[in-house]
Amino acid sequence: MLLVLLAIILAMGGAMLLNKAYTPEYGLDLAGGTTVTLQPITPNGGAPSQESLDLAVNIIRERVNGSGISDAEVAKSGDNIVISVPGAGQEEVVKLVGTTAELRFRQVLAIGAGSPPPPGQLSTEAPTPTPSPASTESGRKEPKPAESVTPKPDATAAPDTDASPAGRALSSALTNPSPGATAAPSAEPSGDKPAKPDASAAPETSAVPTTPPTAADDPMAGVDPTGIDPEALKQFQALDCAKDAGRGAQDAPDKQYVGCSQDGGTKFVLEKAAVTGTSIDTASSGVDQTTGEWLVQLSFKGQGPDQWSKVTTTAFNSQAPRNQVAMVLDGVIISAPVIQEPITGGRAQISGSFNQVTADELANQLKYGALPLKFEKSSIEEVSSTLGADQLRGGLIAGAIGLLLVVIYSMLYYRGLGVVSVLSLLVATILTYQSVVLLGAFAGFRLSLPHVIGLIVSIGITADSFIVYFERIRDEMKEGRRSLRTAIEVAWVRARRTILIADAVMFIAAVVLYFLAVGGVAGFAFAMGLTTLIDIAVVFMFTKPFVAMLAKLKFFAKGHRLSGLDAERMSETTVAPKTVPQEA
Repeated sequence: MLLVLLAIILAMGGAMLLNKAYTPEYGLDLAGGTTVTLQPITPNGGAPSQESLDLAVNIIRERVNGSGISDAEVAKSGDNIVISVPGAGQEEVVKLVGTTAELRFRQVLAIGAGSPPPPGQLSTEAPTPTPSPASTESGRKEPKPAESVTPKPDATAAPDTDASPAGRALSSALTNPSPGATAAPSAEPSGDKPAKPDASAAPETSAVPTTPPTAADDPMAGVDPTGIDPEALKQFQALDCAKDAGRGAQDAPDKQYVGCSQDGGTKFVLEKAAVTGTSIDTASSGVDQTTGEWLVQLSFKGQGPDQWSKVTTTAFNSQAPRNQVAMVLDGVIISAPVIQEPITGGRAQISGSFNQVTADELANQLKYGALPLKFEKSSIEEVSSTLGADQLRGGLIAGAIGLLLVVIYSMLYYRGLGVVSVLSLLVATILTYQSVVLLGAFAGFRLSLPHVIGLIVSIGITADSFIVYFERIRDEMKEGRRSLRTAIEVAWVRARRTILIADAVMFIAAVVLYFLAVGGVAGFAFAMGLTTLIDIAVVFMFTKPFVAMLAKLKFFAKGHRLSGLDAERMSETTVAPKTVPQEA
C-alpha cells in the first residue's frame, strides 16, 4: 500500500509538471477579480418580475459556477444582478452571463449576401458561406461549406464534419433511433446498414443553394417572397451584416426573424421558431469515437421531438433554400443544414470545426438554459485582492499554529508513535495541496477563505483517526496480546470501523451542506468533504502499513521507553491472562 500511495503522489506530481500547475488558483477574496452589474431590459420597458429575476440569478449562477467550486458569486441588488468573478481576464465569462443563449430552430425562407458587393462588381450567384477561421487556428482540416441532415438508425454513427457558415455544423448524425435499435458502437462498417445520401454527390446538399443571378442594386432578386412578412422583407433588404451582425438581438420565437451568419457573410429570413431552447433536455460535449472530432450532443424533451419532426418534414418537402433548418443562438445563425429526410427522433449531434473549448462553451450555453430577460452591463469594476492577501496570511498562520500544536501533543503523549502521526499529517498535506492545484487546473476550483478554514479544521479530523488507532493498539496490549504485531492487526480491525463511521458521518454532512448552501458555505463544505476522503486514503494506505512496518523494529517491539508502548505508557503493568482455578 505504501508503494501504491507513492505512485499516486508521483502521478499527481507529474500531472502538475505536465500542466505547469504549481500553485492553487485563488478565489475572489484572495486574488481579486471582476464585478459586473447587469441591468435587465424588458420588452415593454417596465420593471421585471421577481420570479424572472430569481430564475435569471439561478441560471447565471449555474453558468459561472456550475460546479460550485469556482468561487463566483451571483446576487440580486434591487432589480439588478451583481456577478463577482475571481481572477483577471474574465471577458469570456462576462460575455456569457449576459447573453440570451437560447437555441432556436427555424426553417429558412430566404438567403442573400451578407453585404452588398463593391461598386461596379456584380454577383452572379448566391454567396457561398466561408468557414470560420477557428477551424484552421485549431489545427483541424478546413471544413467544406456543404452540410446535410439525415436520420440514422445507429445512434453512434460518425458525424458529418462539414461546417456551417460559422464553422459549426449540425451534422448528419441527427439521430432517430428506433425502439429496437441498438446503441452499441461498431468498430467496422456494417454491410447491411441502410445507405445514406451522399452529401457531396447531390447539388441539393449545399448549405446555400445556387440561386438565379442577382444584381448589386437589387438584393431581393431571386428571393421568393411567398409566406414572408412584408416587414421581414424590408429588414432583409436593408440588412448589412458587415455593419450589424445582430448579435444579442432578441429574436421573438413567435415572429419571423432576419439575421446574419456568424461570420457575417450570409443573411437569412427565417420562419417562426419551430423548436426553442426550453425543449432541450441535455447538452454535453464529447469526442466522436470514429472521427476523433469534438461534437455537442443534444436531446429534446416534452414537445421537442414532435416539433423537430414537424419542422424537418416541412423542410424536406420544400424547395431550396427552404429545405434548410437554421439554428439561431443569441441572434446569430450558427448553422443552416439541408434536410435530406424527415427526422422523427429526439436526439441530435452538432459537429464541425469544434475544439474542446468551443464545444464545452456551446454545451454549457445550451445546458444551462435561456435567460428569461435580456441584460445590459451597467458597470464593470475590478476587485482588489489586498484585503484578501492579509486574510490569507492570517489563515496560514492559524493553520501553522494548529498543526504545530498537534505535532507537539503527539510527540509528548505518543512519543515514538507520534512520528507516525506527524508523517501521516505530512502525507495528508501533500495530497491536499496536489488535489487543490489539480482541481484548479482541470475543474476550475479556486481556493478562497472558506476553503482555507475547512482545510484548517480538517487537521483535527485527520489527527483524530490516528488517535483512535493508537488507543486501540494500547488497549490490545493491555489485554495481554503476545506481541505488538498481533495487537496491531487486531486493533486495526476494530479501529477501522470507528474511523470509517466517523468519516462517513463527516462526509455526509459535507455533501448535504454543499448541495443546500451556496457561496462561502458551499466552499467550506467542499473542503471538508475533500479532506475527509484524503483522511481515509492516508489512514488505510500510509498509517496502518507504516505502523505494521515499525512493529518489526526492536525499538517498538521490545517496548522502549521512548516508543510510546513502554510499561509506563501502558499504565506501568500489562494485564496478565486470567486463570480459572480448577476444582479438585
